[in-house]
Amino acid sequence: MLEALMTEQQKDLRDEVRKFVKSVPKELLQDMDADKVRYPHEYVVGLAKENLLGMRFNRKYGGRGLGWKEEIIALEEIGVLGMSLGCLFSLVSIVGESINVFGTPVQKRKYLAPLLKGKIFCAEGLTEPRGGSDFFGATTTAVKKGDYYILNGQKRFVVGAEGADIFLVYARTECDSGKSISAFIVERGKGVEAKYIYGLLGTRGGGAGRLVFKDVKVPTENLILGLNRGEEVFNQMMIPERMTSAAGAIGMARAALEVATRYSNKRKAFGKKIREFEGVSFKIAESITKLDAARMLTYGAAAAVDELGSTGYTRRLVSEAKKFATETAWEVINNAMQVVGGIGYTNVYPIEKMLRDGRLSIIWTGTSEIMNLIIQHEYYKETLAVSTKIRNVEDDAAEAQAADEKIYE
Repeated sequence: MLEALMTEQQKDLRDEVRKFVKSVPKELLQDMDADKVRYPHEYVVGLAKENLLGMRFNRKYGGRGLGWKEEIIALEEIGVLGMSLGCLFSLVSIVGESINVFGTPVQKRKYLAPLLKGKIFCAEGLTEPRGGSDFFGATTTAVKKGDYYILNGQKRFVVGAEGADIFLVYARTECDSGKSISAFIVERGKGVEAKYIYGLLGTRGGGAGRLVFKDVKVPTENLILGLNRGEEVFNQMMIPERMTSAAGAIGMARAALEVATRYSNKRKAFGKKIREFEGVSFKIAESITKLDAARMLTYGAAAAVDELGSTGYTRRLVSEAKKFATETAWEVINNAMQVVGGIGYTNVYPIEKMLRDGRLSIIWTGTSEIMNLIIQHEYYKETLAVSTKIRNVEDDAAEAQAADEKIYE
């Protein structure tokens, strides 16, 4: 994040996270990318020992009581490690959000506190094989039987499918075709199977796979917020899912740009450093400008959420941040590879891995197209709302009152 905007406490937090990031062995990153490690439990436990998990949550459950501004500062630093480790850091923030905001005291003691201590691990079951971005098209069902709901269905692209102990799962709780979706905390156990662990282009090592639920007994006390109120939970969850994607992508792109910048200051061609060629140095300039713009947008969204919570306005800003930051990261990483040239396409430098990782960020937690839907929808609502507080510039035209010329149909 831009240092000029940070308080001394935020700078201290940044430095604290940087120290942790430096301690992560490169062998772990390499083993995850080679699919030798499918879920790095020790990494999550290490974060917990440093009290870096779920920092926004209440101190009584093990958090630090911080805000979103602090979380994105931390996440930019974690993002340097790549998408997988950034995602595993974020999962506690994402799943924990539902419990922190909507959970009962019992749910918070039973699930949130041990998550923050690294005693249990979590994942989110949202996407379905036939669903994709169609959240309300979910076919996973939860049918009430006495003190339990019987859960049947599938979720896929679940990061942590192989390693998590609990899952936040959305399921249909009525037979109609409306928005009768509910959210549950589902413990790994009988009837919960990680059926397929994906071979991924990048972002490897997080145990991403397909979950199959077959007659799983979920206690009624594991229902979050209430019956058929999954949409409210989902709307709240848009914030941590997309804010973490934005901040993590910024960190990874920053790392790629730093590699390219140092390389261009060493590499010589035609008798001089390649940074002296505008074709190279202008790519660096364009990249850092867009990266700083993404930082500012993400920081602004974080500040808005800290102040206003989950509203249509903040969901718009968060969607803008997610879209712009992830697309910028993809562009910056591509620019970095172009600067480094052919050797950047090999594993001599980490840019090729960042490129593979970065492509997913534009897809997961809501594609850029879905972000556009949200952005335009909320902006139309804001702009078309009648307001007497702002100037109606339409009336400033010389012939503004020519009603016969304003033809709309």
